[in-house]
Amino acid sequence: MSIDPEMQCFGPAAIYLRKPERERIEAQNSPFDAKTAYFVAEPTEMYLKGKLIKREGGKATVETLCKK
Repeated sequence: MSIDPEMQCFGPAAIYLRKPERERIEAQNSPFDAKTAYFVAEPTEMYLKGKLIKREGGKATVETLCKK
């Protein structure tokens, strides 16, 4: 990974502070559905990424990506 000028101030740590370009492009090109994407509060992890399964009344069932 080449270090761009704005990351040079971080020295050798710069490679750990920014994802490689290939990973960034993959993340930007992955589909995103704002109607079914949710973040669920979890005590040890803070938040878990999840997907809406069903909505019933005032409650929603969300399946987290890590299956918790």
